Amino acid sequence: MRNKKFAKYFKEYQWSNISAMIRNNRLAPKICPEDFKKKLVVITGATSGIGYLTAREYASHGADLICINRNQKKSEDLKKEIESEFGVRCDFKIADLSNLKDTKRVAEELSKLERPIDVLIHNAGIYLTRKELTVEGFDKVFVVHHLSSFIINMLLAEKLKSQGEGRIIFVSSEGHRFAAWGLHLDDLNWEKRHYTGLKSYGSAKLAQLLSMLIFADYLRPWGVTINAMHPGAVRSETGHENGAVYRWVKKHIYNKILRPTEIAAEAIYFLGVSEEIKGVTGKFFNLTTEEEPAPPALDLEAAFELWEKSVEMTGIRDITQKTETS
Repeated sequence: MRNKKFAKYFKEYQWSNISAMIRNNRLAPKICPEDFKKKLVVITGATSGIGYLTAREYASHGADLICINRNQKKSEDLKKEIESEFGVRCDFKIADLSNLKDTKRVAEELSKLERPIDVLIHNAGIYLTRKELTVEGFDKVFVVHHLSSFIINMLLAEKLKSQGEGRIIFVSSEGHRFAAWGLHLDDLNWEKRHYTGLKSYGSAKLAQLLSMLIFADYLRPWGVTINAMHPGAVRSETGHENGAVYRWVKKHIYNKILRPTEIAAEAIYFLGVSEEIKGVTGKFFNLTTEEEPAPPALDLEAAFELWEKSVEMTGIRDITQKTETS
């Protein structure tokens, strides 16, 4: 089933953007030498892979952490490791980000923190080769990558605005290009189309980028920025939920040609701390190189339609709409 905007996007694709992506994939990230002492960083999915190394990177520069994870034991081990090695505070909250109720709970807890959140990193993600629905009946990949971060951003918006500054980072992906012809906004649960892991993952990552456009515009007047980054072709734990065949291929083929995960952590630190990109918002980076995403990721009409559907699906108040008391 072809998206109704196929012709529009087809005209907007440029080979120069694809060649730029290929070229950028070979670049090393910029390094930020600045410390981040006594700042607070919130990161989702911090017990393994990119999230784990990113947590260590920020802690090594003096930042305190709040990690949003699923596993209690792994979270306790991470807390002990980081606090003993770096002398910073590493707290955690347990939440299943495929569960909207759980996500709302943890977001509300974060909104009540007395200290500012200096950097909010949406890192948690999954890759599934077969469709799974959440307890609320939504596509699990779409929820973890898009709706969970949507809820957290929405419920933290007032806190971030009151701080006067702050940075939000999506650990996104060049994989958004797998949704080459845009989102099927009438079939976000894959009920009308054949489900594949690549298409589902690409659609969820595209949804992230579309929501970023509206968040960036809304938060800009308060000095809060939001950007997305492709973490490079690096080794990660994404996909461990899949079957034995996928895990074998990932371990023995993919991981042998992928780059070290550390470069992703260095890039996320740069984007969260460096003065070089202070005030930059609504942009997509390949590691630390700014890059133009695929045409569907720049479609404001689709972004607003997705925004309305996301508000409806999550049941939370639309922060962009004025209320009688605002």
